[in-house]
Amino acid sequence: MSALLPERHPIRDFFIELETVDVTPRSDMASMGHPIFSLSTQPEMRTLRYEHDKTIVEILPSSKGLATIFDKDILIYCISKLMDRQNRGAEIGQVVRITTHDLLVATNRKTGGITYERLEHALDRLAGTRIKTNIVTGDEVTRQNFGIIEWYEYNRKGSGFAERLKYLDIKLSDWLYRTVKSAEVLPISRDYFRLRRPIDRRLYEMARKHCGRQPSWRIGMELLQKKCGSKQEGKHFAAHLRELARSDHLPDYRMTLDGGQAVFTRRGEATERRSQPEQAQETPAPRSIRISAAAYEEVYDMAPGWDKYMLEQCYLQWAATKDPARNEDSRFLSWVRSYTKGKAAP
Repeated sequence: MSALLPERHPIRDFFIELETVDVTPRSDMASMGHPIFSLSTQPEMRTLRYEHDKTIVEILPSSKGLATIFDKDILIYCISKLMDRQNRGAEIGQVVRITTHDLLVATNRKTGGITYERLEHALDRLAGTRIKTNIVTGDEVTRQNFGIIEWYEYNRKGSGFAERLKYLDIKLSDWLYRTVKSAEVLPISRDYFRLRRPIDRRLYEMARKHCGRQPSWRIGMELLQKKCGSKQEGKHFAAHLRELARSDHLPDYRMTLDGGQAVFTRRGEATERRSQPEQAQETPAPRSIRISAAAYEEVYDMAPGWDKYMLEQCYLQWAATKDPARNEDSRFLSWVRSYTKGKAAP
């Protein structure tokens, strides 16, 4: 079985709100750095506790179980929609109105009837799961028991085709809403929603949070497992990391193992392209073409839907025939803007 789910909506539905589906997906930094969501695919009723570097998180389940990392897709969609509006200077509020069909398309889910039923179960888990933590968001320390979302209201209108127009209102918790207002969020790859295994989603968001603009991020496997929130036996967790290193299917990052450590390296952080000289002694050393992670990150907003690695390789082929740029990042972004202008993502 492939580690990636199929891309279920390669062609957007003409009737959906494109401005809400095609915005860059973003996730909050607090839950990317700490294990708040269950990695189980079955209802999990136990209380989770995580403590590291004076940060304490307790997650208490409701009668429906703990919120899962797949349930988090709903929050990512809400955060993405709010951040897009905020970046455009529009007013935002703690209550987010969502068209459920758009949510399912944007998060690469099926849109059949049972999917809407499962969506309601996910909302129940998000509303019922309680968190006690001292994580700082928006320069405030939260020391209270609160829900991930405060409440939701699921509206159904009509029948048949009109059922696609149903929507829901979600009120985010004060804690989560502060992360949006403070812009404590990070853009993530749309291929995140194609990751089949919960642990792979957790590993990706940790790499995204901790690697950031560094060339790489290195962490011991024991601490990595703790920060992931994985309850596997250590040997099984290590075996999964070895499999992941072989398959190399994480979006944006490569993971390799170095002794007892996992090393995450940003794809495209520093890319070299070298040509083979006919006579090495008469040919100057080929230059390196380096694109920073900051510039690479801007491509998410500049060319939504495009394969970032394909764009990078096309640019490198083009740039290899040109003189060195004074600012390689600026030339790369200008090239991407020109290359993708007026074109649909392949």
